[in-house]
Amino acid sequence: MEIAASQVKELRIKTGAGVMECKSALAEARGDFERAVAILRERGMANAARKAGRTATDGLIVAYVHPGGRIGVLIEVNCETDFVARTEQFQALTKDLAMHVAAMNPLYLRREEVPETVLAEERRILQVQAAGSSKVPEVVERIVQGRLEKFFVETCLMNQPFVKDPGRTVEQVIQEAISTIGENIVVRRFCRYQLGEASDDNSPMS
Repeated sequence: MEIAASQVKELRIKTGAGVMECKSALAEARGDFERAVAILRERGMANAARKAGRTATDGLIVAYVHPGGRIGVLIEVNCETDFVARTEQFQALTKDLAMHVAAMNPLYLRREEVPETVLAEERRILQVQAAGSSKVPEVVERIVQGRLEKFFVETCLMNQPFVKDPGRTVEQVIQEAISTIGENIVVRRFCRYQLGEASDDNSPMS
């Protein structure tokens, strides 16, 4: 089918994919724009998975102070080369991630980094709460697991809905950036400061 140049341009703006990739996705989707976006994202995730094992030792440390001066963030985001670190797209991504940390206040980078002591205490509290529902043990355990997932979404940066696009997680945003930029990208650590709060010795930036 005939693919209009205006459709290709719009899809490129939305996804950052190349001209031929956009044409191919639109053709596969038979002109359905949203389906073409989904196809590009699916392909991007596959490409990103192949790049994820590559070493990322360059990048940027970005500082962000929220208007009003009461919240500040330091975040280190790594890529593979200095060339990519200096690109507008990578710098925009790091700024967006810093703004997200300021707004959503994650406590940990990813779920694997939640201390076992914290996880055990959270599970204990959830089990006590669920046990009061008079449900059978199997149902109680499913309730606990579901609430633990919610805990990870609320406290772990990579699992949080991205503040600028809640339909995607932070991890998905980074994976899509990997697919369009062409290098592995890793959030290494971050630290969030709020005026008047005591410092946290377990900060991910330490």
